[in-house]
Amino acid sequence: MQKKYHIIVFGCQMNYADAERVAAVLEKMGYKKTLKLEEAGLVAVIMCSIRQSAVDRIHWLIEKFRKIRNLQPNSYRLQTILTGCILEKDKKVFIEGFDHVIDIKNISQLPKIMNKKSSLHKIDDRPNSATMDYLDIKPKSFSKFSSSVPIMTGCNNFCAYCVVPYTREREISRPASKIINEIKSLVKSGCKEIWLLGQNVNSYKDPKNKTTFAELLKKINKIPGDFWIRYTSSHPKDFKQDVIDAMADLPAKASAKAEGNHITPYLNLPVQSGDDKVLRSMKRWYTIKQYRKIISDLRKKIPNIAISTDIIVGFPGETKTQFNNTVKLFKDIKYDMAYINKYSPRSGTTAAKLKDSVSWPEKKRREKILTDTLRETAFKNNKKLIGKIVKVLIDNKKDDTYFGKTDTYKSIKISTFAKASVDKQKSKTKNKNLIGQFYNVKIIKANNWNLEGKII
Repeated sequence: MQKKYHIIVFGCQMNYADAERVAAVLEKMGYKKTLKLEEAGLVAVIMCSIRQSAVDRIHWLIEKFRKIRNLQPNSYRLQTILTGCILEKDKKVFIEGFDHVIDIKNISQLPKIMNKKSSLHKIDDRPNSATMDYLDIKPKSFSKFSSSVPIMTGCNNFCAYCVVPYTREREISRPASKIINEIKSLVKSGCKEIWLLGQNVNSYKDPKNKTTFAELLKKINKIPGDFWIRYTSSHPKDFKQDVIDAMADLPAKASAKAEGNHITPYLNLPVQSGDDKVLRSMKRWYTIKQYRKIISDLRKKIPNIAISTDIIVGFPGETKTQFNNTVKLFKDIKYDMAYINKYSPRSGTTAAKLKDSVSWPEKKRREKILTDTLRETAFKNNKKLIGKIVKVLIDNKKDDTYFGKTDTYKSIKISTFAKASVDKQKSKTKNKNLIGQFYNVKIIKANNWNLEGKII
């Protein structure tokens, strides 16, 4: 009987990249992936610890696993694994609900761990040190055209609200040669979009030859092929001019036939708050003046760049005046997109020791104000694109409508072809799957959060 596995992923792109490496290890062990939880003999959960709500989901899963086991015959028992971003105190809690709780860096040791017969001291199943860097595991890609490549793991920043330095430990950068080889392999297999991942990509430094992040971008740009490079996450305190210069020299060309320039004109630069005092309380060691200068320098060098950000509203002690400074920043920067989160305490962080002084209704009010401001600026930015031709990577289809992303990471709906080329395009695309391919698209309509266009 074929052994089947199912993976459940919570959290960020780094966790999804981890899941691809877990899948690779399991398939090497003879397991076959199933999309149905009830069919699986083994379930691997990639956990996120950023918010308490994400931790609460694990408790819900444990109960679900219990119900599945109660319906199974005695000769068949579902095995479960928990890995990903896990606080030490959570490991001790979840060890009772999972067969194995494993540090993600030790996932290459999974075959040895699962062969252990004892289930009494599962927390000790984790090797003291991994014999193989898990980032060197060749991932089992979940997508044929879009992949994530970790360039580093861990974080040294200790932001007051974040547990990542405790779950992933200190920063470790991968050698540039291994990153480049992985990207070459992905491009050769037909991958069109590659995300470079790290908790703080701007502090990347090759452990052997000290290659910086800007230099890494330049090396990647020399890889032949037609593909895009995006990256996340960036930290304003480490965002240097050399990265701006590298991006300015490497904008993705508009033509879908273009090759050679791969870095897309899109950046997510988390600001978290528009007030200096709140930033200091968050342990975010930059000022709004410094942040504004980065944005200004980016737009001078790359006029068409789209910029998004991350925001926390209602951080402990945030006054209405301080929040209004964030509103002013939104109006001045005119973001294309923002990911707005209402603060909630996370046990294990330094912020959890502070008084949660902003009420939940007030947090919701502040969230709405920022969302309304963002809606206005995003719509104005999108309207500027009407009539322009942009390069689009198509990533989905529903009925007769295709969907995709522009080089500036804007969502776009593609429902038809331009009149001048209807017959030509329909002939070229008849019986052809457009998903995972680049096309030139003319923008015909702008909405608040997306665009609409026609393939030309």
